[in-house]
Amino acid sequence: MQSLNNQRILVIGGTSGIGFATAAAAVDAGAAVTIASRNQTRLDTAAGKLGGAVQSRVIDTCDNNLLERFFQQEQAWDHVVVSAAQTKGGPVRDLSLADAAAAMDSKFWGAYRVARAARINDNGSLTLISGFLSERPSGTAVLQGAINAALESLARGLALEFAPIRVNAVSPGLIETPIWDNLPSEKRKALFESTASKLPVRRIGQPYDIANAVLFLMTTAFATGSTVRVDGGGVIA
Repeated sequence: MQSLNNQRILVIGGTSGIGFATAAAAVDAGAAVTIASRNQTRLDTAAGKLGGAVQSRVIDTCDNNLLERFFQQEQAWDHVVVSAAQTKGGPVRDLSLADAAAAMDSKFWGAYRVARAARINDNGSLTLISGFLSERPSGTAVLQGAINAALESLARGLALEFAPIRVNAVSPGLIETPIWDNLPSEKRKALFESTASKLPVRRIGQPYDIANAVLFLMTTAFATGSTVRVDGGGVIA
């Protein structure tokens, strides 16, 4: 496994959840980490928790001009992780076309724009975050499954186009992140307990579970075009 000591790592969506856990793990591994998000206040808060050596940048993955300017001004990165996305879910016939398009623009096209603009060293990597609904679809989250499947296919194709830069995806199951904070606490607790009881591991995932997989892909020089599923057995349950 390669060392992350002094490697330059950019985590887009690094202010909370999986992105924050990935940034924290990379810092612990000795990397020089930059977190990016649309919100400067959240960046300041996250950077404070991660330590003074962490840098932060304002990036909106839906703003291609901003992305291109950012990557042109920065030196090439060793590793880039794309964890930022906002996707409104629901049954296809209930979800407005505008909301569906916005979800696709945020998670799929956002990652696509980053991949297109990012400058990454030849021995580096790009890691996308998808989700296990790509393999086990839900009748109430059809679009999310389709977006995740598209991201995984994108990673495989980019691994060929960008070689020798490595491109991979990590596919999480249900992870306890702030994305669930909009649910009332009792409903959230019931969801987590119900899901955990059905999984072979008997618990739901934590952000560090996914961060571990991201760091594995960063540091394993023989991994490219791969999707690493970390779902507690959700696909087989």
